[in-house]
Amino acid sequence: MTNAPGNASSETSTPRSLPLAARAGQLVGSVIDSSTSLLQEQTHDIVRFAMGSPAAEAVPAKILSEIAGSVLGPDSADAYDYGATEGDPPLREALLQALRGTSDETTPERMLVTAGGMQGLDLACKLFVDPGDLVVVESPTYTNGSATALSYGAQLLEVPVDADGLQVDTMRDLVARTGRTPKAIYTIPTFQNPSGTTLSLEGRRALLEAAREWGAMVIDDDPYGLLRFEGDHLPTLHELADGDPLVFSVRTFSKIIAPGLRVGWVDADPQLRQLLINAKQAMDTCTNLPAQRLVASFLSEGHLEEHLVTQRAEYRRRKHAMQDALTEHFGDIARWTDPEGGFFLWVTLENGVDTQELFEVALAEGVAFIPGPAFSEAGHFHDALRLCFASTAPDRTREGIARLRRAVDRLA
Repeated sequence: MTNAPGNASSETSTPRSLPLAARAGQLVGSVIDSSTSLLQEQTHDIVRFAMGSPAAEAVPAKILSEIAGSVLGPDSADAYDYGATEGDPPLREALLQALRGTSDETTPERMLVTAGGMQGLDLACKLFVDPGDLVVVESPTYTNGSATALSYGAQLLEVPVDADGLQVDTMRDLVARTGRTPKAIYTIPTFQNPSGTTLSLEGRRALLEAAREWGAMVIDDDPYGLLRFEGDHLPTLHELADGDPLVFSVRTFSKIIAPGLRVGWVDADPQLRQLLINAKQAMDTCTNLPAQRLVASFLSEGHLEEHLVTQRAEYRRRKHAMQDALTEHFGDIARWTDPEGGFFLWVTLENGVDTQELFEVALAEGVAFIPGPAFSEAGHFHDALRLCFASTAPDRTREGIARLRRAVDRLA
């Protein structure tokens, strides 16, 4: 029998005979990442809505392969050496140029290249979170982000998300009830994972105002902002903050080029630069240099914008295909979000079915998703689930949603 993804904190077991650090008990892991291994074990056909990754056909593999032939060829031994901790100069220059004129435009002293977005989150928590600190997180929120905060001993305060993103007024009320001041606020303001919602402009300004009152760091996690395919552009928290040192922005190429590259960056106040370098040198010395060279050439040769134009159009098509299929098969028993970009729909069932119980039944029917409790440290959202529309073609999506309804009907 398979193990349904759920609240990862209940999955942890630790050897009692070893001299483990106290923090080991806070290492809860990622339900989302664990689903990859679980799905690889299956031998039957499965429509995979679980992982938040681009479709194989969305990865610019041909271009990357051509780039690799030149920048990683037989005369490129230097590409396999150690690199500068703050990032390889060609990538830093190409990235600075690519960001020019965007809401994330920045300067060299603010940028540090990372091993994907997750290392950026780890660096933020390593620098700002002490054991026992109060950290505000969205509810639901990205499993790996909250797990990172927990690994540094944070006490999480879950704040609801609605159609306009994080409920900032509710956040103030909940913080006041604790009688404490949060050390950090972890937010995914644009096309949030898992809900797909976007924090309004008013909400963004209110969030920054609250952070300034409390002296709390805003950990601004925005992997999807460049994937807007509908609606009006909103300034990032980075842009609105206008250099405020309380905003620590985390970005990645995982969603816009390919997750396996494990290349991202953080944008932070220059006074943090040496601390960030010190912290990263204690992790991995430098980000994978061959991958940095690939990304640098992809950017400098002008491939990114054309690639994004193609992907935005395709993700819009796939979102609407999933919504149409949900209307056909779930219109009588569910509601779902309507994101203007990104990868995800958040579906709430209204017929009493528990999505953790549903997981195994659905897997047997040939469809995978992530149950709602995986996105709450407290284990909320048993009536909800996350579906990734980006990774699946429309015809395949329609089949997957039909399978999901069959699974629901078996439990109802």
